[in-house]
Amino acid sequence: MKVDRTWILIADGSRARVLESHGPGSELVPVEDMSLTMELPPNRELETDRPGRSLESANPTRHAIENRTDPHRELKRKLAREIADKLEHCLRDRRFDRLAIVAPPGALGDLREALSKSLQAKVTAELAKDLVKIPQNDLPAHLAPIWGPSRSARG
Repeated sequence: MKVDRTWILIADGSRARVLESHGPGSELVPVEDMSLTMELPPNRELETDRPGRSLESANPTRHAIENRTDPHRELKRKLAREIADKLEHCLRDRRFDRLAIVAPPGALGDLREALSKSLQAKVTAELAKDLVKIPQNDLPAHLAPIWGPSRSARG
């Protein structure tokens, strides 16, 4: 009988790691080349000091031009795309059979958007929790919902 290799992606907006499991109660083993970290500098370092200005067309009033995107959100989305690209490459190499995703709600949404249809088909569970800073020895208790009958949990 073939044992399924389940990869558990644990991520937030700036860090991600993947652990491999062979089912409930089995050891969680870090996947060596599947760890990413992105430095998120403060907004003051990402934006100019003052927003641009524009003139009102009907009178001489001036208005500040607000940025249309949040630079932090864009960096977090970029990390989600990088994670998805690495996972896609690993899927093509048949390194895992199933994928579980554990991330806070915002990061979980970014990851869902970034995953290809072939990766989405491998997702068997999602858990909307921030477990990035949890030590590996303590993770099994937190991951119990992904092995449950519902296969999807909202933490």
